[in-house]
Amino acid sequence: METAATLNDSGIMLTEANRPSDAIPLFRKALILEPQNPLLWLNLGIAQHQSGEFDGAEESFLRCRAIDDENSDAWEALALLNYERERYEEAEFFYSGALERNDSSSRGWNNFGVLYFAEGSYNEARDCFERAVTLDPYYWDALFNLRDACRELGDERAAAEFDRRLKELPPPRR
Repeated sequence: METAATLNDSGIMLTEANRPSDAIPLFRKALILEPQNPLLWLNLGIAQHQSGEFDGAEESFLRCRAIDDENSDAWEALALLNYERERYEEAEFFYSGALERNDSSSRGWNNFGVLYFAEGSYNEARDCFERAVTLDPYYWDALFNLRDACRELGDERAAAEFDRRLKELPPPRR
């Protein structure tokens, strides 16, 4: 007998195997069994987002938040979704909410910095990237972004130091 947990696990495996469209029906089936499970809503939203179903993803992330407003992953997913849709005020709101709920997320700090960088707020971006690197000194993307923010601010000495650190790390897998 299929349970919500086994359906969720199978959906996660399909999503991670770059088959999010195949995962969506499994998450929907699991939600029939456990409609108030915030993790299932979050995972459905992730699969929808990866499939390009942005409106459905937004609805799923909001459902997750409605059930568990402290779920920082849902807040962060909404922030990223809004950033990608160039809705920067909404993205800033959701990144702030995510970091209020989990200020130890290096990914959250990095992504918030990317938003500030895109807006040309390089000091704020640098602060976010520095926070991400403090939390995870080996976070390649955050180091890369921190280097670029330093360059935009004219701090070539710091940029050179971060460039040196980047060269010591293996590039991230994409």
